[in-house]
Amino acid sequence: MAVVSAEFEVTSSLPAPTLFKAFNDFDTIAPKAEPETYKAVKIIQGDGGVGTIKSITYGDALPFTSSKHKVDFVDTTNFSFGYTIFEGDVLMGMIESGTHHLKFLPSADGGSVYKHSMVFKCKGDGKLSDDNVNQMKEGLKKTFKAIEAYAIAHPEAY
Repeated sequence: MAVVSAEFEVTSSLPAPTLFKAFNDFDTIAPKAEPETYKAVKIIQGDGGVGTIKSITYGDALPFTSSKHKVDFVDTTNFSFGYTIFEGDVLMGMIESGTHHLKFLPSADGGSVYKHSMVFKCKGDGKLSDDNVNQMKEGLKKTFKAIEAYAIAHPEAY
């Protein structure tokens, strides 16, 4: 079983607590901020915290229709959380699971740095190509920018 790891970071003018709060409201924000990517995000088990299982229905801009993921941890002190995608066509038939860790680090200028790391466990002898990984990174960066823009446009909420 091949394991593929990747990470990226994006700087933001928003403070880490603001972004962390916005991303914790992902289920509500994503379909509004990026409807071409996210049609719906629904909790199918749990209360939104650790162990919660969510279903995502993807929009027409993606070649995927759905995924399910489990919330692995939420660390409000360090502005970080993680989840594992374990089901759906987003796994492209070659990935067993994809674990994501997101962290929002305060920066000296009052903004923050968004760090996102991913670990994909591939099925059998399968392996993700660099193109697959880069497409995922670019898609996640686009989602970050959409949620950041939503938080900027709705300062009263975040």
